[in-house]
Amino acid sequence: MTFSIIDTGLTGAGFSRYWMENIAHNIANVNTVRGGDEEPFRARMVEARALGTRDSDEGLGVAVSDVRDAEGDAPLVFDPNHPLADEAGYVKAPLVDLAGELTNLIQAQRSYQVSLKVIQSGEEAYQSALRIGSGR
Repeated sequence: MTFSIIDTGLTGAGFSRYWMENIAHNIANVNTVRGGDEEPFRARMVEARALGTRDSDEGLGVAVSDVRDAEGDAPLVFDPNHPLADEAGYVKAPLVDLAGELTNLIQAQRSYQVSLKVIQSGEEAYQSALRIGSGR
C-alpha cells in the first residue's frame, strides 16, 4: 500500500477520537443517579483490536472491537430527599470511576497526538520521496 503509514495513523486517530468521546460521555454522567428499581448509569469502555499483520496486505492499524458497559453492582447512596429515592431513601449511584476516566482521557489524548504525528511524518516522507523521484 502506497499510503499505509498515513492509513495506520488515520486508524489510530479515529480510534482515539471515539475513545475520547466515550470518556467524555462517562465523565458527563459521573453524577447521574437512578431510582432504586432502575438500572444505574454504567460507564462505557472501548476495546481495541489490531488490523492486519506485517505479513498481510491489510496494513497495520487499530479499530474498535467492542464497547462494553461497566459491570458490577451500583453503589447505593442514602438521600431520602432525592425525588428518585426508593422507600428506604436510597438512589443508585453511577458506575463511573472518575480517576480512572481522567487517566484514560490522558492516554487517549496522547494516543491521538501520536497518531497525528505518524500522519505528519508519513506525509513528509512521501513528499521527500516525490522530490527525489522528480530529480529536485
